Order: sequence, then structure tokens, then C-alpha cells
Amino acid sequence: MNIKILVIDDDQIIRKAFTLALKESGYEVHTAESGEKGLDMESKTHYHLIFLDLNMPGLNGIETLKELRKKNKLVPVYIITSFHEEYIKELSKASMQGIDFDVLKKPIGKEEIVSITNAVINSTLSEF
Repeated sequence: MNIKILVIDDDQIIRKAFTLALKESGYEVHTAESGEKGLDMESKTHYHLIFLDLNMPGLNGIETLKELRKKNKLVPVYIITSFHEEYIKELSKASMQGIDFDVLKKPIGKEEIVSITNAVINSTLSEF
């Protein structure tokens, strides 16, 4: 099975780090530099996991997450951010509205990226 992962982050260095870490582990990685582009890509491709930045120009991560969940309630979404405290109120509100996500605080290393991805993918695949 070809496992597809989407990384939505406006920082090219972050996108590249995720791509390098995950491609080495055999995953197919797609990247988007904005929430808008990520939503467009998600509407055309089935992803098994999405990593999403919070602090982006245009649609921020919360807005992007809400739009993602309108289209697909099942794909695991991990918010990756160094601005967690700034968005805590919005994240809490989203969680109370039943919007499912997990949060990872930047910086995040290669081992953690791969470990989380492997765990999520193994858990998701075992449900089917």
C-alpha cells in the first residue's frame, strides 16, 4: 500500500525536513505552502496523515483544520507549531466542537516525525 502524507506549512525548511524524514521511511510525501493549497490537494488525493502548521498567512492552521474536517473527519491531523500558547483558546474551542486533532510542539526531530507517523499509520491500518 502506498501511504500518502500531506505536510502543510508555510516554512520551506519545515516542509523539506518532513519530506526527507518520511521519504527515507518509504512514505509518499506531498507538501503545501498554505492552507488554501493544502485544502485543494486534500480534495484531490486521499491522505493517510496530515501535518499542519498553525501560524500561516492566509488561512491559519485552525481555519484550515476546520475546513479539512468538513471534508474528511477520519484522516489523522497533527498540528505542528511553536505558537501553541498563542492559539490555545482557539484549539480548545475546536476540540470542544468535536474537531479531532493532536498537537506537536516545534522543534520536532526526524526520529519523532518518523515514530509518530509509524504509530499513526499502524494504528489506522489496523482499524481496516
